[in-house]
Amino acid sequence: MTDPYSGDIFSGHKRKQRPTYPTVPAQPGLVVEVLSDGYVGAVTGFERTYDGDFIRLEDRQGRERLFKLVTGGFLVEGKRVSLTRFVPKQTPARSNSGSRKVAGVQAKVAAPSRIWVEGIHDAAIVEKVWGHDLRVEGVVVEYLEGLDNLPERLAEFQPGPGRRVGVLADHLVHGSKETRLVADVGEHVLVTGHPFIDIWAAVKPQKLGLRAWPEVPYGEDWKTGICQRVGWGDPREGWNRVFHAVESFRDLDPTLIGAVEKLVDWVTVPELTKADFR
Repeated sequence: MTDPYSGDIFSGHKRKQRPTYPTVPAQPGLVVEVLSDGYVGAVTGFERTYDGDFIRLEDRQGRERLFKLVTGGFLVEGKRVSLTRFVPKQTPARSNSGSRKVAGVQAKVAAPSRIWVEGIHDAAIVEKVWGHDLRVEGVVVEYLEGLDNLPERLAEFQPGPGRRVGVLADHLVHGSKETRLVADVGEHVLVTGHPFIDIWAAVKPQKLGLRAWPEVPYGEDWKTGICQRVGWGDPREGWNRVFHAVESFRDLDPTLIGAVEKLVDWVTVPELTKADFR
């Protein structure tokens, strides 16, 4: 029998070696499983707190949770790993619309063509997301104050070759009043739009902590109805929340993105005709 007291007592006890795990950068969009409770979600962000570093995960239902970056605490493709903060490579800066920002380029003198936006909130969103690109091209965005004013504004502006107008409209769906108002605007005017009754609904609801925008019955003021159903004080508070939630084109519905991109092309590329947008 081996004497437990024999040998060199100064050599110390052998300590059990801690297992090591491969490290994986927690790149946004990476799907991981939390080892402790089986939660599965995609990485959406990273937070540093007084209690250490955390990642934010979003599951299939759009629910988000924070998890501490515990060594070996996650599974990626079935393999146990330690997640680390993702640090993106330095790339040329991009504007909110996704285009590359060019340093040192001054905005052009305002071009003759214009983009008119039906609502004041629409104009604010367009300016926030596409403002850099439009200023570089010299394109001015103007608030139309409703499609009812379109005929009068067009008669005053006198569109023509090299003097185009692009119009962004809300609720531009077949059979709507808005569609009828823009049915005959002439060859130098292009109208695009999104299907929503208000620009708020073109912002992805997840950006505001909502699964979906609530249904508001026909005849009830839409903004007021939304605020009542989600617990916002009034439309002014609601608008502040919506506007500050938008950081780039990725936060918007694709129908709005496509509509604005068409208008930008329309007023900046004279070779294009209306047939190119059908």
